[in-house]
Amino acid sequence: MDKKKLFWAVFAVVIAVLTIFAVVSQSKDFSVEMLVEFIKTANPFWMAAAVISMSGFIIFEGLAIRVLVFGLDTGRRRCRGILYAAADVYFSAITPSASGGQPASAFFMIRDGISGAVSAVILLVNLVMYTFAIMFVGVVCVTGKPQVLMHFGTPSKVLIALGFLIMGISAAGFLLLLFKERLLHRICEWLLRLIHRMRLIRHPEKLEAKLQHIMDEYDECAGMIASKWKMLFLAFLFNLLQRVSQITVTPCVYMATGGSLSRFFELWSTQAFVAIGSNCAPIPGAMGVADYLLLDGLNGIVEASAVTNMELVSRSISFYSCVILSLLIVAAGYISVVRERRKRKHAEAGSGNGRAEG
Repeated sequence: MDKKKLFWAVFAVVIAVLTIFAVVSQSKDFSVEMLVEFIKTANPFWMAAAVISMSGFIIFEGLAIRVLVFGLDTGRRRCRGILYAAADVYFSAITPSASGGQPASAFFMIRDGISGAVSAVILLVNLVMYTFAIMFVGVVCVTGKPQVLMHFGTPSKVLIALGFLIMGISAAGFLLLLFKERLLHRICEWLLRLIHRMRLIRHPEKLEAKLQHIMDEYDECAGMIASKWKMLFLAFLFNLLQRVSQITVTPCVYMATGGSLSRFFELWSTQAFVAIGSNCAPIPGAMGVADYLLLDGLNGIVEASAVTNMELVSRSISFYSCVILSLLIVAAGYISVVRERRKRKHAEAGSGNGRAEG
């Protein structure tokens, strides 16, 4: 792990600790004993459902990426979609950007033989579908349960509105980059010139030639997408299931602690608005902002004495446990990459010795 990744990992841990401290300190009724009792008395069936829903956040993104990989890179046999998704989830959670995990996903994809240009197109399409999925969820909630917004205070409503606006602008920007190859090419050329002026590279012409080759491949892949509506629909569907599975964690925790099934969708809509509003915060994992929004939203639905406990348990499962699980998958994936690299070196060394002896 390089220094930059280590810095963001430590920074994310610090924010997580401060966020949890802020959540528990704002409640006069909170105590560790009450939290333990809250968990002990929870219905194990619904808690298991919450954990399964959390894992769906990684699984469904992995399936979405898998659909795109096999749709654009025909003839491919290997695709570790779960690993690519886990890398995206983990590094997005520790960097101040929703797309911060894409370089990590691309690293593993390229190691598996998927070209850089194809990887870029796949991840960009997946990001577009991810954005469309949460916007679709938002529209469903506004249409089906508009009164849920009334549970939020004015600052929360502003954050939710900003989240909608930012996602809309982002989706439009992603589509431009995806289908306007010349625009992306100009941006890359401008960055190369800027880096050259800063004297970070000496021979930009070599990189420009390589960039042209990548852009040609990128343009070819982007052109293929327009005719693959079934692939795009499946990618959108899996991204939608990814969002639905994560949002479902909170109402499952609500049901586990004696909640009424008639208010399940109300809790679901509350968590959906929290997910939308948290997109406007350039903070790793939207920590602090997502917690504030969830506490605010739950105040109008759940008993005051249970709000803090429910928020802590829900976020622990939907976010912190998800990040830890992703880290374990990424660590296992990285170990496999190191082993494969060593095997190749040994094989190359063996073939070299064989030629020398011959």
